[in-house]
Amino acid sequence: MTALRMEGNTLGVDAAEVIAKALEKHPEFERAHWSDMFTGRLKTEIPKALEFLGAAIMKAGAGLVELDLSDNAFGPNGVVGLVALLKSPSCYTLQELRLNNNGLGVGGGKMLAECLTECHQNSVKAGKPLKLKVFVSGRNRLENPGATALAAVFKALGSLEEVAMPQNGIYAEGITALADAFAENKNLRVMNLSDNTFTQKGGKNMAKILPKLQNLEVINFGDCLVRTEGAIALSNALKEGHQKLKELNLSGNEINKRGAGIVAENMENKVNLTRLDLNCNMLGEDGIEEVKGTMEAMGKLDILASLSDDEGSEEEDGGGDQSDEEDVGHDDVEGEEVNDPALQVKGKAITPNKQTTAKDFLAFPSPSKLLQLGSGRVQAIREELGTDVNDLDKAVQTFMKISSVVTTDDTKTKDAACDCADQIIEETVKCNTENDAVILANTILVYLGILKGEDKSYRPPNDITGPLLVLEHIVRQPYFPKYSREMLQAFFSKPHPLLDSASQARHKLLQTLYAF
Repeated sequence: MTALRMEGNTLGVDAAEVIAKALEKHPEFERAHWSDMFTGRLKTEIPKALEFLGAAIMKAGAGLVELDLSDNAFGPNGVVGLVALLKSPSCYTLQELRLNNNGLGVGGGKMLAECLTECHQNSVKAGKPLKLKVFVSGRNRLENPGATALAAVFKALGSLEEVAMPQNGIYAEGITALADAFAENKNLRVMNLSDNTFTQKGGKNMAKILPKLQNLEVINFGDCLVRTEGAIALSNALKEGHQKLKELNLSGNEINKRGAGIVAENMENKVNLTRLDLNCNMLGEDGIEEVKGTMEAMGKLDILASLSDDEGSEEEDGGGDQSDEEDVGHDDVEGEEVNDPALQVKGKAITPNKQTTAKDFLAFPSPSKLLQLGSGRVQAIREELGTDVNDLDKAVQTFMKISSVVTTDDTKTKDAACDCADQIIEETVKCNTENDAVILANTILVYLGILKGEDKSYRPPNDITGPLLVLEHIVRQPYFPKYSREMLQAFFSKPHPLLDSASQARHKLLQTLYAF
């Protein structure tokens, strides 16, 4: 037995102990597929269960190749249960470590880094150096300290081929540390740091090391706020060489027309490129046409991702690029001098914000835009929806847009989203008959991706955590139809990949539904 899959379970301490006893007899064991196996378990139970399983692997003398504990919300306490295993000879052979969506936080990230450092040092002494190839740790709030600690490990290893650390609250300091570490990993093929906050500074520092990484195939820096100058620096670094590059994602980065044009031009000699994503930037209509024209002239129009969610041009050319937002509320650093004499002011850079409207938010939803709508956000979204509030389909579409910006850790955004979604769903329920309760539940299930709808072009979200969290609030309200609750409960109780990947939110929602 070389692999054991235990995903989608709720493993208790006693069960872990007897499984561990059997595992002791398998020195050939290599792959632990153990994501989402502690649903509903207390955080105090999980470390003990992990200790039993880890001790069994060590006792068997097995050499792990893959360890996947993703989607187990054990936090820093869970790492405590892994310490002995991660430091042991059983992990000298580890090639893939997947700890996605575990709620590690800064403390858990540092603890993990310490374990991997000791494992590497001991393995080198034993003449069997640890050669980790795949490291996945997204949605863990590692922030700068956690990322910096792990960067030190990556630098020492030099063996990484795939790194995925999206949505970790990492700013320029942490990104710079990671860039420095990646420079030592010459075989790096996949780099996913999406939904962190590079800013121009982090983007430029990352650009400096890209020429050293000629084996890169996939770069995902989507929603990283690299802005125009950061994007230009990154694409200039990729212009020469990088013949293996297949995908470049720079979506959602506030890149203007000038920057997007340069990025497109720099992709001319990329013979293996299959996808360039510049969506959700600030190209404007003219910019979109120019980028499409550039790609068409190079015979690469078919690899350009949709630009349908472009946020429109604000200041397309010249010095219109915004200053780094990390200067506000994160680091007390001095702003850079600019060439315009009228703007040469040193001090904390404060980005002038244009007034966000409900139309802006619904066109391209983000947590910051929702909060910027202020106390009148509920009424603003309601007015923007207009008579469409009577249409169940349009109302649920709006609910999905509002709830898509919600995460488990951001209670402020969640509260704002719940207020807005509450108003929309309540009004649409009142505008329709009781017989429409089935249609309401059915429409929600279709837009979540649990059921297939008539619109074959609709693509459900990859992560439905936000919608499930907001839905948990909505189903508790007196106006929500009883039959809709029962129908949702029936479907949410069944296995489904989208529901399985949002296990915590699903569990909470089911608890609420069962309470009625």
